[in-house]
Amino acid sequence: MANEPVIIELNNEPDYQRLLGGAPQTCGMRSGRVYLKPGECCGVHSTEQHEEQLVFLAGAGIAYIGDEKKSYPVSVGKISYIPPHTVHNIENTGSEPLIYIYCVAPAKTE
Repeated sequence: MANEPVIIELNNEPDYQRLLGGAPQTCGMRSGRVYLKPGECCGVHSTEQHEEQLVFLAGAGIAYIGDEKKSYPVSVGKISYIPPHTVHNIENTGSEPLIYIYCVAPAKTE
């Protein structure tokens, strides 16, 4: 199936929605929709050997990226790129749900 186009409809449920799950659905990309209530965060984790893109659809919050935990404001209409081997966390600091889509793909190694 990795060589076939896929159309996925986003739901409006207040929780995680898996979108792309890697092989055999893709050639290695994984994706999901994250729904964070006010005050929630996704939890500190690393991209490991993957690169990651976040597309913010609703709400506002802070992206903590890197070992120094540098903070970046995020909100609807913004995207974030997180390089391989990078620790990060997303926190909803607003009063509305923070909703975003992540896309994770294996990074090319040389």
